[in-house]
Amino acid sequence: MLNKLEIATLANGCFWCTEAIFQRLKGVKSVKSGYTGGTIKNPSYREITTGRTGHAEAIRIEFNPSIITFQEILDVFFSTHDPTTLNKQGYDRGTQYRSAIFYHSEEQKLTSETFISKLNEAKVFESPIVTEVTKFNVFYKAEEYHQNYYNNNKTQGYCIAVINPKLEKFLKKYKTKLKK
Repeated sequence: MLNKLEIATLANGCFWCTEAIFQRLKGVKSVKSGYTGGTIKNPSYREITTGRTGHAEAIRIEFNPSIITFQEILDVFFSTHDPTTLNKQGYDRGTQYRSAIFYHSEEQKLTSETFISKLNEAKVFESPIVTEVTKFNVFYKAEEYHQNYYNNNKTQGYCIAVINPKLEKFLKKYKTKLKK
């Protein structure tokens, strides 16, 4: 019997970085870069970069929960960005780079809120987590050139300077959870 796939929608800075990370996890069937959490329909990259549409750069992860749980996805999510900075990640600034979990079920909402609470209680980060937990509404797939960006552009400056160090740290920490 086939296991039912689930969806997680996460925003944690530039979607080029996050897509490259989650693509490498066992149990993840697909990762799409796109936009969610905003006010206009079918936004373009040019529109969302203004920060005026309310959209976040996000990824839509299709995963098999019998191989990787939503909680494990959250663990990777919180380990691979700074959830304590409001509307910025590294040099990327604006509401489009905010840290957010767009939950698809009440179970995802509760799991996310509990996870954040435990991280704050354990003082895993020096500052409180500002990640928003918001009900998912709609996801707009980003333009085709954003899809699989890192894998298609490994020699591009942003990939070398920003994504490679993040990816190296991730690969060391999660080596037992990687696809072969």
